[in-house]
Amino acid sequence: MNHFPPPPALVPMTQIRCEVGALVTLGAAPLGERRYVPLGGGSARGPELNGTLVEGGVDWQIARGDGVLEIAAHYVIRADDGGLIEVRSEGLRHGPPAVMERLARGESVPRDDYFFRTLVRFATGAPAWQHLNKVMAIACGQREARLVLLDVYRLG
Repeated sequence: MNHFPPPPALVPMTQIRCEVGALVTLGAAPLGERRYVPLGGGSARGPELNGTLVEGGVDWQIARGDGVLEIAAHYVIRADDGGLIEVRSEGLRHGPPAVMERLARGESVPRDDYFFRTLVRFATGAPAWQHLNKVMAIACGQREARLVLLDVYRLG
């Protein structure tokens, strides 16, 4: 009989609000429709990380044939003290077809109606933030018409 130890804690870290641009499609690729979304400004606010998003990030996506959207976002947060923190966030978004159609039209859909989760890693040379180089986090997301909201939790 296998006994698992208690799972790691999920420690609230920050809430990210990211402005998103218009979707650009590159067309059908071997694994699905290849596309990207330019990322604009935004904010990070929470108990462990506060700052602003540096405009110019990109969310690369693959819309798979099974209705799953693979996400690979890459952007920078400028902490309130000026330190720059690279963020890499990879995950999945999927749900019932009717819900995904509403999202595609830009409608507001409650977060619990679909799955939007990412694995988050950080990289920085800023002295005050170097502890983030050792952090693994997960995020629960919500997509709005021109905004992505992420609740980020550090694995304890």
